[in-house]
Amino acid sequence: MSLELLAYPFLFIAIFFESFVLVTLLSKPAREARERAAANINGTSVLPSVAVIVPCWNEATTIGGTCDSLLALNYPKEKLEVILVNDGSTDDTRNAIARFAEHPQVRIIHKENGGKHTALNIGIAATHAEFVGCLDADSFVEPDALREIVPCFAETRVAAVTAAMSVHHPKNLLQHMQHVEYVLGIALRHAIASVNGLYVTPGPFSFYRHSVIKELGGFRYGHQTEDMEMALRIQHAGYSIENAPRARVYTKSPNTLLKLIKQRTRWTTGFLRNVTGEYRDLIGNHRYGALGMLMLPTGLLAIGSGILIFFLVLVEFVLHIINAFAIRTGIPLSYALVPHGSFSWFYFPTNYSLLLSIVTLGMLLSLIAIGKYVSKTPMNLKIGLISYMLLYGFIVPLWLMRATVDVTFGKYRDWRW
Repeated sequence: MSLELLAYPFLFIAIFFESFVLVTLLSKPAREARERAAANINGTSVLPSVAVIVPCWNEATTIGGTCDSLLALNYPKEKLEVILVNDGSTDDTRNAIARFAEHPQVRIIHKENGGKHTALNIGIAATHAEFVGCLDADSFVEPDALREIVPCFAETRVAAVTAAMSVHHPKNLLQHMQHVEYVLGIALRHAIASVNGLYVTPGPFSFYRHSVIKELGGFRYGHQTEDMEMALRIQHAGYSIENAPRARVYTKSPNTLLKLIKQRTRWTTGFLRNVTGEYRDLIGNHRYGALGMLMLPTGLLAIGSGILIFFLVLVEFVLHIINAFAIRTGIPLSYALVPHGSFSWFYFPTNYSLLLSIVTLGMLLSLIAIGKYVSKTPMNLKIGLISYMLLYGFIVPLWLMRATVDVTFGKYRDWRW
C-alpha cells in the first residue's frame, strides 16, 4: 500500500490536467477556433504572400512527394512560393529536387551542411513573403491546410500557428500507436493554444510571421530542437502561438522501437535543456499565464512521474511474483495452475489506484475521440488504440530515463533515426 500512496499524487495531477484540457475545449476561444472559417481563395487581393521552406538533408526518397503536396495546395499560385534548401545532402537529394528547377513557384538553394536551423534561416532570408512556413522533407499536406492556417494570423500578436499532425500511412503496431498519440496531440494543442500555452511549433507545417522571426533573430540550434526553442523565444517575447486544428499534415514516423526511442530522446532532452536553461524564468512565472504556471511545470513533472511510476509498477510486479511463489510453496503446480470454482466479479480486487487509473484512461480516450473529430483525421483508430493501451506506458519510460541521464551527464547523441 505504501508504494501505491506514492503514485496517488501523480494520478490526481494527471486527472487535473485532463480535466483542465476538457474544460478548456468548451471555452469561448476554443469554440471560436473550431468555428473559424478557412481563407477565401476568391479574395486573392487580400490574401497574404506565403513561403514554405523545406530543409533537406538526405531526403531523396521523400522530397519529391513533399514538394508535390505543397504545389497542390489550394492557394493562389502567385501568392505561394516553395523554397527547397539542400543542406549538404550526401545522397541523391540534389537530383531529386532538380525536376522542380524550372517550376515558377519553386526556388532551390544548395548549401554546405550546417543543420536544420541554418537551412531555415537561409530560406527565410531568400523571401519577402509575409508569412513563412516550415515543412519537413518527409511530410505531406492536405490541399486545404494553408487556407486553414492563414486566418489564424488575424491578431497581430499571433507570431506562429501550428497544424494538426497525423502519421502518414502507419504500417506496424508501433506506427499505429504513434498515430493515436498524434491524434491525442491534436486535441491537446487545440485546447492549450486557446490559453496561449504552446511551447513547441513542430516542423511539419508550422507557420511564422516573417517580421517577428526577423525581430527575434532567426532560428537557433536549440539543443537539436530548433522548433521548440523558437516557440519558447516567441512566448518569452510576449507573442502568442495559435493552432489550426483542421490544417492536416502527415508525417512519417519511426518504424522500430530503437528509432522511436532515439527520436523521443532528442525531443525530451531538447525540452529539458531549453526549459531549464535559457528559458527557466518562464517556469512558474504568472506573466506567461498557462505556459508558465501550468504547461512547463506539468511537462517537467510528467517526466519525473513517468519514471517514478514505471519503477513503482516494476517493484509491485516483482513483489506480487514473490508473494505468489511464497503462497504456492508446497502446493502441486498442476493444482495451482488449474482454476477452481466459478469467477465472481464480487472478488475482483479494487482500490483507489485502480479507480483513478480508470478515470484517467476514460478521459484520455475522450481526448483522442475529440482530436479525431475536431481535425476530421481519416483512418480507423482501432488498431492504434489497442497498441497504444498495450505498449505506450511501457515504452515512454525508456526514452524518459535515457533523456534524463543524457541531460544529467551532458551527453549529446546523433539525432538521425
